[in-house]
Amino acid sequence: MDPYVLTALIFLILNLVAFIVYAIDKWKAQNKRWRIPESTLIAIGAICPWGALGGMYYFRHKTKKPKFKIIWVFAAVHVVVAVMSILLL
Repeated sequence: MDPYVLTALIFLILNLVAFIVYAIDKWKAQNKRWRIPESTLIAIGAICPWGALGGMYYFRHKTKKPKFKIIWVFAAVHVVVAVMSILLL
């Protein structure tokens, strides 16, 4: 398999997992269950910002908490790294 396709596939799967983790935490919040720590959600957002942002806004979860604005910074860093890696090929 082409390494670029494999990298894109891994990136998509990880972002889907992040989306699902935010969905689970929202469900837990609504059902008064044991929650996923915010530090874990932010760490997931650092690795998979697009899935985290998608989950945040689709499920309306953690969008008003100021500390979760950092995920936008993580997304910008991912874009810069992607552009730089394309330009350096």
